[in-house]
Amino acid sequence: MTHIISIINQKGGVGKTTTTVSLASFIGKKKKKVLLIDLDPQGNATSGVGVNKNEIENSTYDVMINDLPISEAIVASSAKNVDVCPTNINLAGAEVELVAAMSREMILKNALAEIKDNYDYIFIDCPPSLGLLTLNALAASSGLIIPIQGEYYALEGLTQLIDTMNIVKKKLNPDIGILGVVLTMFDKRTQLTKQVKEEVEKYFGDKVFKTFIPRNVRLAEAPSHGLTISDYDPNSKGGKAYYELANEVIKRTK
Repeated sequence: MTHIISIINQKGGVGKTTTTVSLASFIGKKKKKVLLIDLDPQGNATSGVGVNKNEIENSTYDVMINDLPISEAIVASSAKNVDVCPTNINLAGAEVELVAAMSREMILKNALAEIKDNYDYIFIDCPPSLGLLTLNALAASSGLIIPIQGEYYALEGLTQLIDTMNIVKKKLNPDIGILGVVLTMFDKRTQLTKQVKEEVEKYFGDKVFKTFIPRNVRLAEAPSHGLTISDYDPNSKGGKAYYELANEVIKRTK
């Protein structure tokens, strides 16, 4: 069975792409075949796994807008057992172009039908919005991972995300649910972080992963080398945390 998991939060700067790329790479190292789909026009997940987004021939944009078979867009990444469907800034126009498309919310799901059995896990890095690209990710996914920053206003806007997920569940994809919530940029020394942790646990209960992702400079450095943290510095605090999170994800998807 293929697990299609969207990493999603309409707030920017919460560690969404870092979480997507790190989970993909650590799970790939566990001899699982992984596909990473970059659905964020910024293309940071693409460059984060060593693919030059300015030199790609085909992209997620071509899959979503030009009916290109997704197999023709997929390329190998720098991470072991991880392929990527890359993207670049062209995808920014897709939101507008999708408005007139037939079955516009189901384009990604239909595209994945061709290749999903080739992979154990498919991770989708969503843009920081609840537009048509994100709706496509929700319609295609079996589970969501929601990164939440351990800072003030952490829960702001999440009600809207949950409401959107429930509408998609009712109308487009009855199989979708929250796989887990991960606290990122976590600093256990501060009172504020502890308060956010308590709030998140009160709101999401046992959906909150036991692993917290700390602030760590090595996580920030890795993408500039075109490497994931699992190759750049797996023994750093951030590397160890994402290794543990990958174990939790595998356990929850058994």
